Amino acid sequence: MLSNTDILPLNEYEKIRPLKKQEILELKKIRRLSVGPDITFYFENTQTIWWQIQEMLRIEKGGQEQLGDELCAYNPMIPIKREKGYEISATMMIEIEDADRRKVILNQLYAINQHVRFEFKNIVITASSIDSTEERNRESDQKTSSVHFLKWHIPADKVPDFLNEDVTLSISHPHYSYKSLLPIFLKQSLKDDFELMN
Repeated sequence: MLSNTDILPLNEYEKIRPLKKQEILELKKIRRLSVGPDITFYFENTQTIWWQIQEMLRIEKGGQEQLGDELCAYNPMIPIKREKGYEISATMMIEIEDADRRKVILNQLYAINQHVRFEFKNIVITASSIDSTEERNRESDQKTSSVHFLKWHIPADKVPDFLNEDVTLSISHPHYSYKSLLPIFLKQSLKDDFELMN
């Protein structure tokens, strides 16, 4: 988990931001996965969440008061070791440029966050929403959000299979049914997360 001491004051952050931006962009390329034509997953870790918090503070300039809110909002996205396994997370984004089409699709994809899962060997692990009471995750009026914050709990005894077998990320919503194989470089980056959690 990140704390106040991990976050740089704005003037210090500005000095290193150009270099850090390149690092994070390269990392996000590795940790990005498209599933179907309209949905992209960005798998989060401590570095990507640190960057997100620093950027939010830079944009909104809310200082220490804002920092507490950002830590509460984003710390749950950091991969963590639990008693019986590991949690990994991703930001799921429904990315549709055309506003009219986006409105139609978001209405069709109500509750799509309940239809996301990992599949490997004979194992299925369904995603759950992170802090589903948050406004950004709440679905209302039968319309989904364009951004969802998801996590998966990987049981400790399934981690070797997750890392060594083919893993599919699938969406099985009635109006959106697609799947993608996790590429080797993404799995290696997730493996690094598991090792850091030990």
